[in-house]
Amino acid sequence: MELTLKSNNEESLAKIIALAKQLNVIIEKKNIDFNSTAKVNLKNRILNFKASAPSSFGDAAEWEQNQRADRELPFS
Repeated sequence: MELTLKSNNEESLAKIIALAKQLNVIIEKKNIDFNSTAKVNLKNRILNFKASAPSSFGDAAEWEQNQRADRELPFS
């Protein structure tokens, strides 16, 4: 089982870590710090994503047109 605890209170975390050590629980600490530069880089990676190959699902607009060909839309 995995349990994730998040807190800004270092004293509370220290108590939890001490208890975990007494109970022989393995502790893995991950420091995730998203500063403004990392956020901007991540945003740019998402916005500038280019797929290396065409989608295996085909063209979504073409599929939708085929599915709705027999229906008249109210705004057309």
